[in-house]
Amino acid sequence: MSIVRLEEAELQPQHKAVAELRDLFFNMAAAKGRPVTYNLRTYGCQLNEADSEKIHGMFAEMGINSALDGDDADIVILNTCAVRENAEDRLFGNLGEFKIAKKKNRDMVIAVCGCMMKVPSNVERIKKSFPYVDLVFDPQQIHNFPSLLLETVSKSQQNISITDNDYIADDKLIPIQRQRKFRALVPIMYGCNNFCSFCIVPYTRGRERSRDFDSVISELEGLAAAGYKEVMLLGQNVNSYGKGSADGKTFPDLLRAAAAIKGFSRIRFMSSHPKDISDEVIEIMASEPNIEKHLHLPLQSGSDRLLKIMNRPYDTEKYMHIVDNFRRLVPGGSISTDIIVGFPGETEEDFEGTMDIVRRAKFDSAFTFQYSIRPGTKAAEMEDQVPHDIVTERFGRLLKLQNDLVFESNKAKIGKVEEVLIEGLSSTSDDILTGRTKSNHLVNFTVPDELKIPDLPLSSYEGLLCDVKFTKAKPYSVEGVMERIIND
Repeated sequence: MSIVRLEEAELQPQHKAVAELRDLFFNMAAAKGRPVTYNLRTYGCQLNEADSEKIHGMFAEMGINSALDGDDADIVILNTCAVRENAEDRLFGNLGEFKIAKKKNRDMVIAVCGCMMKVPSNVERIKKSFPYVDLVFDPQQIHNFPSLLLETVSKSQQNISITDNDYIADDKLIPIQRQRKFRALVPIMYGCNNFCSFCIVPYTRGRERSRDFDSVISELEGLAAAGYKEVMLLGQNVNSYGKGSADGKTFPDLLRAAAAIKGFSRIRFMSSHPKDISDEVIEIMASEPNIEKHLHLPLQSGSDRLLKIMNRPYDTEKYMHIVDNFRRLVPGGSISTDIIVGFPGETEEDFEGTMDIVRRAKFDSAFTFQYSIRPGTKAAEMEDQVPHDIVTERFGRLLKLQNDLVFESNKAKIGKVEEVLIEGLSSTSDDILTGRTKSNHLVNFTVPDELKIPDLPLSSYEGLLCDVKFTKAKPYSVEGVMERIIND
């Protein structure tokens, strides 16, 4: 594979395709007597969400709007994730549902993109079992979507576009329609060079390639000017940002420059890899008030033996040094993690090592997973796959311990007043708002009548900053009452 950096001139064919599609969809709408619409479903991580925001932006340039119901849409896009087996199961289950919709509307275009499409067996399965899927393309082809869609619509035959190159088109050259008022997703790099034995990402996202430093900063300045209060810097391993770049800029350089931009209340980033996160990054988190006091630091296992087999080049001693350093320098901060249960060859002793690190680190939250075989990875070929019943039993023990720790972390918030960025209405009530603290704690809170903004429904508070007094802890969230809206 080779890394191909695309400039403005090389994206001109996409602009031409957008113009042709705009005319095509205008004529199609006139013939149908209704607007042409699309439905985009996103699975997986924030990088997938960022990719989907680009597709939303391209559709906006084509002059068509999103439909809430996929069955009623003229174009359906499924942006997939290959990290976990259940994500694949969801995709193929949803594809089966669209078979009926396709029979009702033969003009419907169904496209599948994302990381799953870099796995050859998945592409072959779509070819054989889902022939009504019209377009298949991979993450490296996002910038080509207009041309691919135009070709698919024009030829009316299945279009499979999988590339061997790792493309990087600067995000500032691609239209983006952001899906949230309170947070902007900003990829700073793509791909991964770590090749953990359980992970498919290096094979689906390609080699590490960093965006130009000045371009990222320019994008961030534009977001601050547009009123965004929070940005999330994204990468498979943000600490690798800038490696091998001509300007020598590193992730700490980028973090400092982002913190200096006026307007941001929150600067978040994920993910960090324990092998190369530096003390400097933690020191910047401690010293810059607008950098979120939350560190996502994947552990995966508390067994040094398994970490070596996983190709995770750190041990538990180094991991705990990072945790202890963060707790010391960032008081009140939080740490989240990823943990795999049931990796091939995991013994009870290995699992107890994981439980020991969880007790010592006292994670404020954790994404816990039962190991699933990812075809194409080294771990998939390993012997000593752990029986499912043993994995399930261990997973239950880990979940119980971690849930207790989350509850303790939430209880420590009671009586405190902290700044909360409002993310919208709670899913449980139209009278309750939800948001997160700078330490990434989830908060559901009420608004006293005297603090409500006249003629503005609570549903429109999204993106506002406020102080909230915490009154009650729940297993996965904190409850409170707004004390003031912050006028900045």
